[in-house]
Amino acid sequence: MFLKVKLPWNVIIPADSLEAKGLMLQKAIVVRLLDEFASKKATKDLGYFMAVTTLESIGDGRVRQSTGDVLFPVVFSGITFKMFRGEILQGTVHKVLKHGVFLRCGPVQNIYLSHIKMPDYHYVPGENAIFVNDKHSKIEKDVVIRFIVIGTKWMEAEREFQALVSLEGDYLGPVS
Repeated sequence: MFLKVKLPWNVIIPADSLEAKGLMLQKAIVVRLLDEFASKKATKDLGYFMAVTTLESIGDGRVRQSTGDVLFPVVFSGITFKMFRGEILQGTVHKVLKHGVFLRCGPVQNIYLSHIKMPDYHYVPGENAIFVNDKHSKIEKDVVIRFIVIGTKWMEAEREFQALVSLEGDYLGPVS
């Protein structure tokens, strides 16, 4: 689910980047904010950071005594993406294994669909392994699948989420 968030942030501008012109200073703050926002990647509470939409306010800068850099408190609005239990989403298969498949959905790279959660599908080994059901519906690499989220897990070290999903439900499975 996409969420609209309003976040406070502290932007540090190096002393050598400061200029007296107001527009250049605002540009430096925005550029620095976007760089820091992109490198943060995700948080447990808000999910993956997707975009900064508006810069709401820039506070008064405070000079850091040790370095001479200036810290500006800013408030901005942005878009984040976070998966929730029970949510129905679509993802693309990127790896097929004997016990299930791995999917990608937006910024989430580690979504696991176990063979146990694929009713009526059975594994067919081979160079390009697939799962097939009695109606000849195939789950293979690069197929788009509609699924329901069973649970998510935040991985602090990697700063990313993992998810466990299922095809148990109406209108779930490969999307044609």
